[in-house]
Amino acid sequence: MAEVARTLDVGTEVTGRVKHVGIYGALVDIGTGQDALLHISQLPNGEERRFEEVVQADSDITAYVYKTRQDGYVALTMEKPPLVPWQSIKQGNTYTGEVIRVENFGVFVDFGAERPGMVHVSEMAEGYVKSPSDIASIGQEVEVRVIKKSGRPRQIDLSMKKQQEQSALVEEDAEDEIEVPTSMAQAFRRAMGSTEENRGRDDNKRAPRNDHRSRQEEILARTLRGS
Repeated sequence: MAEVARTLDVGTEVTGRVKHVGIYGALVDIGTGQDALLHISQLPNGEERRFEEVVQADSDITAYVYKTRQDGYVALTMEKPPLVPWQSIKQGNTYTGEVIRVENFGVFVDFGAERPGMVHVSEMAEGYVKSPSDIASIGQEVEVRVIKKSGRPRQIDLSMKKQQEQSALVEEDAEDEIEVPTSMAQAFRRAMGSTEENRGRDDNKRAPRNDHRSRQEEILARTLRGS
């Protein structure tokens, strides 16, 4: 039955019966001959109830394949996966998405990934753009192209320009890469203010990099919350 498990794609919706609930999560029979693991960390996003209040033994649940192995092991999640998995996002890929936020330095676009990507004002159109609102508005459908993907924090830089108008594409998908300042990064710094940049420099030489990442995460978090 390990062959059945290997045919399951990540993101596939499955139903199964909970066989056992423990402190780590639950074992679920999904018909592959080997119980799948639903880890306690894989409750739906925003779920505040305790695990045992959401998943009970001998109950039927719907979940999604989170990970598989050649030996038939299957890990599950109750969080519905994004339409565009992170692993599939590559430089040069084009997507159709919706503008969900407009800032003075660019726009955020939801194209089905786990988080929205950002189009810097310099990548919105050919020539000088005075304000992003002159080009795009919230709710507008736009075509975007990936020009950079950063692993930490998970950040996607997009362009609305035609491919021949773009400069050389750079992808950074390593978790521990060295950051290279870009117009995107500078825009984030300006958006969050210069005060936070200087905090802690004397005590920790890595603080500017950590502050920069936390500011990016804050803007992305606010965007996902719709605030």
